[in-house]
Amino acid sequence: MAGEVLIPSPGKITSQLTGSLLAVAFLTSLGSSMLYGYNLAVVNSPAVYIKDFYNQSVVNRNGTGLSEETLTLMYSLTVSVFAIGGLLGSVIVGMLVTRFGRKGTVVNTTVLVFIASLLMGFSRNCGSPEMIIVGRFITGIHSGISLSVVPMYLGEIAPKNLRGFLGLVPSIFIGTGVFTAQILGLHELLGKEEHWPLFLSVVAVPTFIQLMLLPWFPESPRYLLIEKHNVHATITALKWYRAKCDIQAEIEEMQEEQRSLSSVETLSVWKLFQDDTVRWQVLSVMVINIGMQLSGIDAIWFYTNDIFEDAGIPASEIPYTTAGTGVIEIIAGLVGCFSIEKLGRRPLMIGGFTMMGICCGGITVSLILQAHLPFMRYVGVACVVGIIAGFCIGPAGVPFLVTAELFKQSHRPAAYIVGGSLNWLSNFTVGFVFPFLQMSAGSYSYLVFGSICLSVAVYVYVVIPETKNKTFMEISQMFTKKEAVPETQGLIHVDQLKLKKMNGYGGMEHASLEFDSSSSVP
Repeated sequence: MAGEVLIPSPGKITSQLTGSLLAVAFLTSLGSSMLYGYNLAVVNSPAVYIKDFYNQSVVNRNGTGLSEETLTLMYSLTVSVFAIGGLLGSVIVGMLVTRFGRKGTVVNTTVLVFIASLLMGFSRNCGSPEMIIVGRFITGIHSGISLSVVPMYLGEIAPKNLRGFLGLVPSIFIGTGVFTAQILGLHELLGKEEHWPLFLSVVAVPTFIQLMLLPWFPESPRYLLIEKHNVHATITALKWYRAKCDIQAEIEEMQEEQRSLSSVETLSVWKLFQDDTVRWQVLSVMVINIGMQLSGIDAIWFYTNDIFEDAGIPASEIPYTTAGTGVIEIIAGLVGCFSIEKLGRRPLMIGGFTMMGICCGGITVSLILQAHLPFMRYVGVACVVGIIAGFCIGPAGVPFLVTAELFKQSHRPAAYIVGGSLNWLSNFTVGFVFPFLQMSAGSYSYLVFGSICLSVAVYVYVVIPETKNKTFMEISQMFTKKEAVPETQGLIHVDQLKLKKMNGYGGMEHASLEFDSSSSVP
């Protein structure tokens, strides 16, 4: 087994970050999360070449070219079909993780990347624009699955005091994917006309590395014990992912959760919405996932070049300046990753959304005043950097982590379907609505995003508790008390709630054990 690194924890127990945990976080993020970021940015640089290919292909077929409106529609479909595929992937992820497991889903869905890579790579040879569009749709399906299953997998294999650290590793790789696409898209590398098919299909390389190495690592111990009832495989997996220490306490915590779910099967989305005991968790997942996309980050990325151009940056230098924002994304992601176990989830989300809201207001002010005050152009650039940094520190990755933490095993797949679907729907909505919003509201359109960011920050501050260094059972009890005390006031003594509704998922716990959320359960 690989080496071990000590990570101090504010809790009673100092857990160890093992080489196996780091390797799995790296491999799953490299071949899955990184591709999401890459595919977000990959079509920007070769846009002119792709449009020329579309037009020339139609000329070769029909003898006449496409109108400007039709060509724009085809390219818009190429871009947006990625989000449609992502929505489909987020809908089917619950079925996949239940059938194949967490690691099994990551490994089995790599075939989608290879199919998409072949379609896009050979599209010019075949003279088929349809192959690019279908390839983008398939990569969207893969990304929709990955955005849910990777944080779910990492959240389940991590000890409780390292769950935040490992849970934010995918967000770093998403930023790395965007940065990689920006660098490879430069004219000196793959930004030339003859290289665009290779530029689109290079996603197969990191996925191939993942496919070769990830199968050697074990499945999620929680999945093996709670859903497959395989104690031997669970012990083997924990020995892989933990340092040489007593794993008995962790197994007992999983068994306690297994007993609380003994009469509860994996829930569907419909049953999740019908379960009143998790209504605050479901609402919280909906708010933070919608807020993540309606924060306006996609609109900022889309209009970064225009804002830099208004600031007086020469057109020839804008691609390099834009690539510089990719470095900011990675640095901000690293800051969030290494500070989350010290600061907690709430400060990163509240701080990130608040920073984005303030900077959105700053962009509006700078756009209004830059005609009269030239220095306001640089204020606009600073606000763009602030929005990107604020997003990558917290809102880019914490919502996926929190989705895993707020639910126990039976509810987690359905929760990811809800969160992932709303995330992709909101992504598509922003891309569709923002051009019209900007035409009608102009520079004031960013105030809409700023208001949403500040509203989400307030919601997180008021409703969502801190989940740092807590087990899944302890987290569920915090929400159980939020639900149970008003409903049972005057009927049941508060202390009895620990026994009568301890699981918070509609299943009564019959064991004699009591759990107090203030205690430290490994």
